[in-house]
Amino acid sequence: MIIAVDGPTASGKGTIASALAAHFELPLLDTGLLYRAVGRQVFLDGGDPDDAGDALAACSFPDSLLNDPHLRTEETGGLASRVSVHPGVRQALFDRQRAFATQPGGAVLDGRDIGTVIAPDADVKLFITASVDARAERRWKEMQARGVATTLDDIALDIRRRDERDMGRKDAPLVAAPDALVIDTSDLSRDDAIAAAIDAVKIGS
Repeated sequence: MIIAVDGPTASGKGTIASALAAHFELPLLDTGLLYRAVGRQVFLDGGDPDDAGDALAACSFPDSLLNDPHLRTEETGGLASRVSVHPGVRQALFDRQRAFATQPGGAVLDGRDIGTVIAPDADVKLFITASVDARAERRWKEMQARGVATTLDDIALDIRRRDERDMGRKDAPLVAAPDALVIDTSDLSRDDAIAAAIDAVKIGS
């Protein structure tokens, strides 16, 4: 069984994808981590994430980079959003994601174009969303817990900018697949969101 979990940043899709993988005993791929690695590699190379050539060159990042703790930072998340607009980058990472999705036994993939591009044949497609305010507050609390100094307004602005880039890009924009089950987590607790997703998968499959 292939489960596609798409949605914007801080919507809860990563938490939900991890829970689904554990519940249904399936391997999990956080595809956003691949784009974060490309963004991080551009930074390490001293390149420009908005330059298609620099971004494509960074796609040859070493596998060890996937363990770099910097990949989880807000800064790298912004770089990932910027490199992901380049069609060449998306094509370079397509085969890697597709192979993971079609492995024997199935898999759970968490990203922004899984149900529309990477695995349009997925058995279940979920689109996890939430309001900008709800997402900003969650991210702010996470950063406060880590001791990162920032403001709620700055985080909300960053999320809006990422949404504009992700939804507005010509190649594989962030959009719910026509047959995706949409779950709005704005007013759901973590446990309720996970329960809703598990129920959706059971119904959808």
